[in-house]
Amino acid sequence: MTAELRTFVDIDATAESVWQVLTDLPAYAEWNPFITKAAGTFVVGDRLSVSLPPVNAFVAPTLRPLVVEVAPFRRLALRSRLDRFAVPGLFDVELTWTITEHDGGVRLWQQDRFGGVLAPLLLRALNRHRLTAFNDMNAALKHRVERTPVPGRVDEERP
Repeated sequence: MTAELRTFVDIDATAESVWQVLTDLPAYAEWNPFITKAAGTFVVGDRLSVSLPPVNAFVAPTLRPLVVEVAPFRRLALRSRLDRFAVPGLFDVELTWTITEHDGGVRLWQQDRFGGVLAPLLLRALNRHRLTAFNDMNAALKHRVERTPVPGRVDEERP
């Protein structure tokens, strides 16, 4: 069984500005309420290290997602597998961020696809907690991007 959770946020900025914040993993701890620590680089085939607040006994607080897609200024995709019990196919997650143009700024889509044998058992709790976390992360990302000065540009509206 597979299921999907999808959210978006509109950001008054360029795709390049959003991309810069989204791909700056060491800075996540400064602004991201969902990810307390992140390291690595967005290179297809590489693994990242991402630390989350404890969710439940099934999800480890530190994940090692595999980077499966990098399309600069447009899309990032990661894949994680629940491997706490060393049994493949229990629970898989694919996270995708997609940046599209929207009303003079951009819209950032965040999409999680869940699969595996444990997915039906975990989906209700994940949707309840993860949707809130996604929305909080989207709001924090929007705030971070819109408040970050663009190099070489004087912008009196930004504090």
